[in-house]
This record gives sequence, structure tokens and C-alpha cells, in this order.
Amino acid sequence: MSRTLLLAEELISRASVTPEDGGCQQLIGERLAALGFALETIESGPADFRVTNLWAIRRAADPAARTLVFAGHTDVVPTGPLEQWTSPPFTPTHRDGRLYGRGACDMKTSLAAFVVGIEDFLAAEPDPHLSIALLLTSDEEGPAVDGTVVVCRRLAERGEKLHYCIVGEPTSVERCGDMIKNGRRGTMSGRLTVNGVQGHIAYPHLARNPVHQLAPALAELVAINNAGGWDGGNRYFQPTSWQISNFHAGTGASNVIPGSAVVDFNFRFSTESSPESLQQRVHAVLDAHGVDYDLKWTVGGLPFLTQPGALVSAVQAAIRAEAGIETELSTSGGTSDARFIAQICEQVVELGPVNASIHKIDEHIAVSEIDTLTHIYTRTLVALNQLGGAA
Repeated sequence: MSRTLLLAEELISRASVTPEDGGCQQLIGERLAALGFALETIESGPADFRVTNLWAIRRAADPAARTLVFAGHTDVVPTGPLEQWTSPPFTPTHRDGRLYGRGACDMKTSLAAFVVGIEDFLAAEPDPHLSIALLLTSDEEGPAVDGTVVVCRRLAERGEKLHYCIVGEPTSVERCGDMIKNGRRGTMSGRLTVNGVQGHIAYPHLARNPVHQLAPALAELVAINNAGGWDGGNRYFQPTSWQISNFHAGTGASNVIPGSAVVDFNFRFSTESSPESLQQRVHAVLDAHGVDYDLKWTVGGLPFLTQPGALVSAVQAAIRAEAGIETELSTSGGTSDARFIAQICEQVVELGPVNASIHKIDEHIAVSEIDTLTHIYTRTLVALNQLGGAA
């Protein structure tokens, strides 16, 4: 049985629903310490939602050497109804060539592949020209306010220079390595409160209906979105999209005009737009229709893009050599902690297992692809180390 598979099983067996880590970082840290990594545990968050983060680094002899970071999360999403699982979610189980368990795909196998890939690399190259680091959090699947973003802030404050980063998110579609993410769209949410005057529905002249007030402006915003009018995207990004997630108005009674209406919406935006430009356009539509409103914005993450260069080339070559396929570059999908790392790291990509079963009942990964992922990470280390490492 492969070392990566054994470690993945041990990690899966540790229940670590956000923000719990379940001892995963300690287990990984012990393996890294044996390789000469310096370990730093960073805890953050309130007492009832305490997040554990691990920063581990093995510095090259040359202080000017470049640093490659492997980043990921030890937390997993809730299991859902236990009775719907074919086998217990935190008991790693094999069926039909697959490893089942919560986190098998997202992303404990990637974490195991990080560790074993580094072990294999250092066994062959004990004095590399490259500094190697791991950044792990137990707050990626949750609010993500006390996890990777906290570590990145601390690293920036102390002047830590990061040059390459591989995030182990499950990016593959049909085969391990067939897709990597070299960027992600930004995310920005808005909560729009339209102010009206509550009243009896039989006396509308004594009230002001916020839904009626909003409707023409909302129709215009929908029309802009459906026509692709926020921006046209670019070579790497789809056009910016705007979607309503919640709409609430009324008391539940059929004879009461509501006093307010609340709309939650979200932008997933490309590098062709900025939070400021999108906010200005929404405000302009609402103002043009004379809507009485309050609008609160939350920017969840800015878009980022890693242009083809040293890291992308190294990953592509590793996938080609190990899996015999040409990988597709993509910025599709949701967000990940890469959005925080990209603010302090020159080149960031995401590469991990097939994502078909993530967050689902009976989450699983093909056993045959576990060592493939490990070897891709090792080959990437070899390629970047051969560049010489000096910044």
C-alpha cells in the first residue's frame, strides 16, 4: 500500500468539520519536523469557533532562494445524513478501486500527497536550491476569516517572500491533472434593503410598496446581466455574472403592504471589472429609478490570475510526464483560499484530484490516481529546483 494512501486514510479517520482540525495538522507537522521543517501554529477566532493554522517551512541554505508553498485545509464540510452514507464518513473504506470518506477528495488526499511528495523529493535532493513551505488551515470550508487570510497577513507583516504556491483544491474533471486553476473570479455580495411604508393593502395611497418601487430597477439589473453587460470577460475569465440569492418582503399576511424588501445578491467578477466599478453601476441603476434604499457590500475576494510562466510550465510538464495528458488552464468554479495567497505570492495555481464527489454523500477518490497526484507534486518540485531557486 502506498505511503500517500496510508496517510490519506489516517487523515480521513480524524473528524475535522470546520473549524475542527482533529489533530490532522499535528500529524502532518510531525512528518515535516522529521524533514527539518520549522513549525508554527497560529490559532485565531473566538473561543467557540477556534481555528488552527499551521505554517511550516524548510529554508534553503541560500537566503535568496525562492519559496514554493503547498497550501490547503484540514477541515471538511459536514457529513449530511449519516444513514445515507454507504459506509461511515470518517472510516476510510475501499470499494471498487475507490477510497471513500469525508475529505477523501476535498482535500485530505492532496495533503497526504504534499507530504509524501516532499519526502520523496528531499530523499533525492537533501540540499535543494528551493525553500519549501506548507500553509494549512481548519477554516476554509467555513467563514474563512480566521484561517489562511490570517496567516497571509502575518507573513506579509514579517516580510516573508513567497514565489510559487500550489493549492491542493480538487480541480480535475475526469482524470487527475486534466485541469488546473491558474486564477479565480472575484466574489462580492450585496444586501439591498428597499425602504417602504407598511399599510393595509386596501388603502395603498396610505402606504408605499417597496417591491413595486424596486421592480423596474430590478428588471434593468436582470437585463444587464442576461445580456452579458457587466463586462465581456477575457481570454482567461468568463464574463462577470450577477445573481440574486434571496428576496424577502412582507409579514406573511395577504392584506399587508410590506414596509421593506431585502434582496441578497452576488457578483462573480473577472479581472475586467473591479468592486468599485460594479458598485457604481448598481447604485446608478437604483438612483435612476428613484429607489429609497440602503445597500451594504461585502467583498469576499478579488480575482487573481497567474499568467503562464515558471510555475504553470513546471506543473504542465509534471502532468504531461506523469499522466500523459495536456492540462487545461481554467478560472472557472467558486472561490478558494488561493484568493488570499495570491495577494502575497507571485504565482499561484490550484491542482488536485477529480472533483465530481466533493461535498457529496459517499465522497471518494480513485485509488489509482493517489500516487499519480503525489508524483506530479514531486516532479514540480524537481522542475522548480532545477531553475536554480535564486530570486
